[in-house]
Amino acid sequence: MTTFQTIIIAIVEGVTEFLPVSSTGHMIIAQKLLGIDGNLEFVKAFTVNIQFGAILSVLVLYGRRFFQTWKFYWSLLIAFLPAACVGFLFCNAIDGLLGNIVVVAVMLVAGGVFMLVADKWFNHPEENQEVNWRRALIIGCFQCIAMIPGVSRSMATIVGGMVTKLSRKNAAEFSFFLAVPTMAAASGYKLLKVVTDPALRSAMSDNVMTLLIGNGVAFLVALAAIRFFIGFLTRYGFKAFGYYRILVGIVILILIAMGVDLTIS
Repeated sequence: MTTFQTIIIAIVEGVTEFLPVSSTGHMIIAQKLLGIDGNLEFVKAFTVNIQFGAILSVLVLYGRRFFQTWKFYWSLLIAFLPAACVGFLFCNAIDGLLGNIVVVAVMLVAGGVFMLVADKWFNHPEENQEVNWRRALIIGCFQCIAMIPGVSRSMATIVGGMVTKLSRKNAAEFSFFLAVPTMAAASGYKLLKVVTDPALRSAMSDNVMTLLIGNGVAFLVALAAIRFFIGFLTRYGFKAFGYYRILVGIVILILIAMGVDLTIS
């Protein structure tokens, strides 16, 4: 990967990780447009590794609120476990979907349509906004849906929170908190593969600067994205993101129908 490609992919990660537009889907599309082979082990490791930069942005913005009581961490653990179990049991099937651009496009459109009605259906917050274990479990189950590329972890968990009658703002913030253990686990698993695979370990060690640039850019961009998203979501809801997802998904499907090769080779 060139420095230019590294910066672009990191920008895409930073912008889309916490917005309900599917970071995985956008990175797959960006890799194709940049001519990057998404099946290369280093590229796969890089796109997961730069999530550390995005995680750091949450800790910087919400540091004081993230380091809370054990009850808060218990809720995070409960919300984290469903996706951890599903990911462990079906990791091969999930990996098989990551390069399927048709799945990404269809899920972008379907998720976009859903987001157009999500505010009407679920935006009914109750007075009690504490994330107890029941709410955490429901949000965690919704996060499992996001393992389908193109769905968006952010969208799934925020909607899961709103289903339990959290406000949009509180649901979004808990989604950010939940991203920390979820993304750390995914990145840690990939790091373990690096340590145990001599060839991949060598590739990573030869591209330390690429990893540093990627994480640094993802961190800075994610800081801005989170600040923007909280304010925008609180005021306007999901509709703008829904229309955007539908537009992107339809464009991809049209290009595929016209015979444009968008496969990730």
